[in-house]
Amino acid sequence: MSTSTEEPRRPPVAAVSPHADLSLLDALRLGLVIIDARGRIALWNPATEEILGRPAAEAVGRPLTDFLAPDGERRVPVAIRALLRHGAWRGVLPMRDREDAVVDVECRATLLRDPEGTPFFLANLVETSRLREVEQDLGALDTVFATSPIGIAVFDTDLRVARINDALASLYGRTPEEVVGSTVMDLLPGQAASEIYELQQEVLATGRPAVDVVALTADGRGAHSLSFGRLTDRHGNHLGVSCVTLDITERREALDKIEQSRQRLSMLNDVGLALGDRLDVHSVAEALAGVLVPRFTDYAAVVLLRAVAVGGDLPAMDRIAGSAMIQAGIASEERTTGVGRMLQREAVVRFEKGSVFDRVLTTGRPWVLDPRHESHVLTFPEDPRVTAMLDLGVHSLMLVPLRARGTLLGILVASRAGDRAPFSRDDLDLAKEIAGRASITLDNARLYARERDGALILQRSLLPRHIKEPPGVQIGHRYVPATSGTEAGGDWFDVIPLAGGHAAFAIGDVMGHGLSAAATMGRLRSAIVTLAHLDMPPGELLRRVNQAGEDINEGRDEPLMATGVYVRYDPGTRECVIAKAGHVPPILLTRDETTGDWRARPVELPEGTPLGLAAGDFEEQSVAVPEGAILVLYTDGLIERRGEDITDGIDRLCAELAAVEGPMPSLDALCDRVVGALTPGNDADDVALLAVRLGGVPDDSTSSWMFPSHRSEVARVRTRVRRTLLAWGLSGLVDTALLLVSELFTNALRYADGPVGVRLVRGEQDLLVEVSDPLPDPPRVRHPALDDEGGRGLQLVSRTARRWGTRQGPIGKTVWFELPLRG
Repeated sequence: MSTSTEEPRRPPVAAVSPHADLSLLDALRLGLVIIDARGRIALWNPATEEILGRPAAEAVGRPLTDFLAPDGERRVPVAIRALLRHGAWRGVLPMRDREDAVVDVECRATLLRDPEGTPFFLANLVETSRLREVEQDLGALDTVFATSPIGIAVFDTDLRVARINDALASLYGRTPEEVVGSTVMDLLPGQAASEIYELQQEVLATGRPAVDVVALTADGRGAHSLSFGRLTDRHGNHLGVSCVTLDITERREALDKIEQSRQRLSMLNDVGLALGDRLDVHSVAEALAGVLVPRFTDYAAVVLLRAVAVGGDLPAMDRIAGSAMIQAGIASEERTTGVGRMLQREAVVRFEKGSVFDRVLTTGRPWVLDPRHESHVLTFPEDPRVTAMLDLGVHSLMLVPLRARGTLLGILVASRAGDRAPFSRDDLDLAKEIAGRASITLDNARLYARERDGALILQRSLLPRHIKEPPGVQIGHRYVPATSGTEAGGDWFDVIPLAGGHAAFAIGDVMGHGLSAAATMGRLRSAIVTLAHLDMPPGELLRRVNQAGEDINEGRDEPLMATGVYVRYDPGTRECVIAKAGHVPPILLTRDETTGDWRARPVELPEGTPLGLAAGDFEEQSVAVPEGAILVLYTDGLIERRGEDITDGIDRLCAELAAVEGPMPSLDALCDRVVGALTPGNDADDVALLAVRLGGVPDDSTSSWMFPSHRSEVARVRTRVRRTLLAWGLSGLVDTALLLVSELFTNALRYADGPVGVRLVRGEQDLLVEVSDPLPDPPRVRHPALDDEGGRGLQLVSRTARRWGTRQGPIGKTVWFELPLRG
């Protein structure tokens, strides 16, 4: 059996079972070397083997100097002298490993003697690099514990305080010595201690850290942020739990203030959005009360002076006390009988002189009170509203005046009940800011209502108040003002009875809005009515009106323009003569006699230029209409839609008009139907609508003849007129009518060269007599001398007839007069 002189190599430390308990000495690799009196190595432990990589078999028995670097050899004599003199030496020895590389080791040597007194040396070796790391770690840890303003603690595996710094101990009013060895169960109040202790156990067991756990202080006034993590060594062994603690009381207070500011801004923003562009006082009041409940208060009421709520004149400041007020807006989370007694929408209230409400109104200063102890200053004793307030548990009441532009409008009343905190100074400041913003909107709504009412009164005063239906004509009309804006519009219409049973229908739209547009509308309407009574053709009438528009625009930076349609209707011939000035075309609604269906179509007319432009061109066109046809005139506000062609709106109107089934309802009902269908939310433009049912004169109420231009025809004229009047039962008018017809017929024979027409029309109140001739020049009233034999015909007509006049025709003129059927 062979033997080996080489000793078996010791297994390195790393080969130890990983389940063995390891310590800091294992991490430092503390080498142990024994040197005898001759300077030879007697012991070379496994840690030294690991440090230098040399096995004990290679080192034992050899001089230590064999393993020293040159610098190390020079230090040996110094070390021996120190050992012999003092029994100990400490220093750094540069040594060589198995690869001949230099390894600096920290050496602590001690002089020892065996029982026989023989000396030997015991040296402890530690790698300098590892020792420095440990020293740095320990130094850093000590510094952090000593100087950190953050509370730091280390708990062992039993969750007892193993180490704690002054910053954390002081948070609990103790010294570190008093805390070490305690658990959180000993340091914190019951519920909080149990929760944190369970959290520590979970961290220790699972290794999952817990970060920023907020715990209130024992007095509940402060808060701490706790973060826990499991401590392990380099080999994964559990050492305990670390704890880092921050005092976040000031941070939480700052965050609370920031949150309060954010909520305040959010509330102000929501108030602005809720009020928006509302221009109705009651709508503003309701929106204001609604946005405050429940975010800011449990019950809210906006109490306004009656004059503000109904649009009247505000009372003087010295007369506000005792003035009637209205709960214009109310809000609560729930509606119960008690709430109904305290808050009543549109309820009229009066506050007693000297009450807190009266003081707020007269002084303009807000007020906060507890109604449970100060109910005597609210109103009068046994006020049911106060009783209901107390029954609801209201414990904090805030009154804030609503003022805008130096004008007092009312009071914002807010109240809190139940467990809700009373109103604070910050709440009062917020309420004042809300009231200030809401007051501006309320005052704008008040002024808007007054301006709009005034504008509508002006506009309606310029429109015809009473529409008189001419013979054979039925009228339906509607005017719908825009729902947005305070300014009057320029839409208008008119029905003008003309002589001889004729009628004129006009509609127009002055561009723009405002008092200027309304005034221009009134001037144009007056001009059209005046010229219409002169029996002008529609084209000529519009030309004259356009000239008047040029005068209106003189000196203006932006000229006012208008569009319009003028229709002249003759019920005897059932003919309409129409001209338009840049306006939307009229719609003619007729009924098919075969099917009974209604058909609507635009009347095709020359476009014409808008009124107000120089060199306007206005062509007229004759349109024959059947009996019972309906002519619809309207303004563009009825059909216009943003982003849509105007023809689409016209088609939509035609479809709505033709949708009538069976007999046509009343014209007013037709207008209501069209306006309701085409303008459900009219908020941009005014709408004027005029529907005219066109009928004729009954056949037995009119007679007409044509006579040659010869003096012998005068007798025939007289005969025909006498017979017709007697047949109509108008014997009382025979003599007067014959006298005047003879004068006009004779005058026509004298100047005209062509046939002369005579026409009689019996109306409901008048007899119309017309004499037509081909001469276009109108007759002139002469003032003959006393000895003149002629020239008195027209004077006789003007003095005898109730009305008379002339009008131009296609091939001549017509002179007409009217005689009343009665009187």
